[in-house]
Amino acid sequence: MRAMLALLYGLMLAALPAQPAAAAGADPYQEDRKALLKVFREIEAGINDQNIDRMVAQMTPDATVTWLNGVTSRGHAEIKAYYHRMMKADNRYLDKYLTTAKVGAPARFYGNGEVAVADGSTEDEFFPVARGPFRLSSRWTSTSAKIDGEWKVVALHLSSNVFTNSLIEEAKAAAIYAGIGGALGGILVGWLLGRARKRVMPN
Repeated sequence: MRAMLALLYGLMLAALPAQPAAAAGADPYQEDRKALLKVFREIEAGINDQNIDRMVAQMTPDATVTWLNGVTSRGHAEIKAYYHRMMKADNRYLDKYLTTAKVGAPARFYGNGEVAVADGSTEDEFFPVARGPFRLSSRWTSTSAKIDGEWKVVALHLSSNVFTNSLIEEAKAAAIYAGIGGALGGILVGWLLGRARKRVMPN
């Protein structure tokens, strides 16, 4: 009888619907990833709105930012000063700067999940004061910390390929055009000098 009951119990268990995968397979940082993505989207929106206060609100007071031109700003005051110098001052370099950011891979968590490192790419469009707009493909890396239950950016590093980019290609094209123009100019000058000599030479 016991053997029969054990068999029936086994059949009942086999007939039950499969249970979801164990929690071990779930992402323990799923909510943290959502919070980090919100932080990054706020920074992106702040850049596109030309709103530096919106950007630094997502950073710790002592955050470090290394910009595309290699300048490093430490703390909110320096970050704001750099932005003002580049975007707002009378002798500013840019009228506007737009970006579209993407996350390259899932963030990595350290220190009991209190520190996160992420990286990705941006497609940037710059509107300089002294010339027409241009586009640049860039990379970013960030380190964020969970402080009092909120994620804040501690360090942000921006970089671009200094060997292959739209400005380099533009400079190459300008050099080619200048070379062609110089060659044509030289030919024209030579032809004009030749004609002038023929006119002054006695028959």
